[in-house]
Amino acid sequence: MANTIRASVVQACTAAYDLAATLSKLEHYARLAKERDGAQLVLFPEAFIGGYPKMSTFGMKVGERKPEGRDEFLRYYNAAIEIPSPTITRLEQLSAELGIFLVVGIIEKDLGTLYCTVVFIDPSKGYLVKHRKLIPTALERTIWGRGDASTLYVPEVSFESANGSPVKARVSATTCWENYMPLLRTFYYSKGTQIYCAPTVDARPEWQSTMKHIALEGRCFVLSACQYAEEKDYPEGHAVDDEAKRDPSNVMIGGGSVIVSPLGRVLAGPLLGEEGVLTAELDLDDVIRGKFDLDVTGHYARPDIFKLTVNES
Repeated sequence: MANTIRASVVQACTAAYDLAATLSKLEHYARLAKERDGAQLVLFPEAFIGGYPKMSTFGMKVGERKPEGRDEFLRYYNAAIEIPSPTITRLEQLSAELGIFLVVGIIEKDLGTLYCTVVFIDPSKGYLVKHRKLIPTALERTIWGRGDASTLYVPEVSFESANGSPVKARVSATTCWENYMPLLRTFYYSKGTQIYCAPTVDARPEWQSTMKHIALEGRCFVLSACQYAEEKDYPEGHAVDDEAKRDPSNVMIGGGSVIVSPLGRVLAGPLLGEEGVLTAELDLDDVIRGKFDLDVTGHYARPDIFKLTVNES
């Protein structure tokens, strides 16, 4: 097919807040996606670099913060990365070497604040842009800052094709429960997203319904990469759901990564109960086939009634 690319989602977790080991793991799965499946775009989960502190409270109660919680935040802060940084350079080198477009969830530190961020790495251009999660969910708000509309990018990416003509696709990233923000989704649809990346740690069965809905609503390919993690993947003494039932094999984050077509058909996954890579061929012409009867920011919109105003400054 002349207008197709191969895309992969990686289901894996951070290596115990060990940056070197996490980057080795990222390289392993990126190579697997490229060499086994011929992937041209590879998506990694939310907070893959830096880690997702599932079950942590950081010693907080309303009106009180404990010293040990501050120490835990210090450890978490030290596991985060800056943009630019040697880690971003390594991602650029890996992307160029393998010829893959990387979309990676990271914990970004900027001065004294952490952000749940996604970075876009192009094999020929290197680091392109980032997206910071607009609204951290629930207790996440106490450890992550809020993003703004200055990082709502939908870059057009060129991919190589068999016939020599580049295949171009608009790629976006929306992290975890940002996907439940209807106006944010509408903004990305208005920018023409074709490959809608949804890195997450939401492993609930309901997440699959959300991904199918977004694919149908936006008439876009939806790629969701979720972490899969067990107690053994966290540092010793890390918080768990039930202290009395500690077990290295207890599941902390259950996975559920998936790839969905613009008409809501599951192309790969959901992957449950293990780490791994899912890959599918994306026929970008299916985006237009889908918009034949539904283009929510085009012929199916009512701009005479509804208007979306976004402050992109």
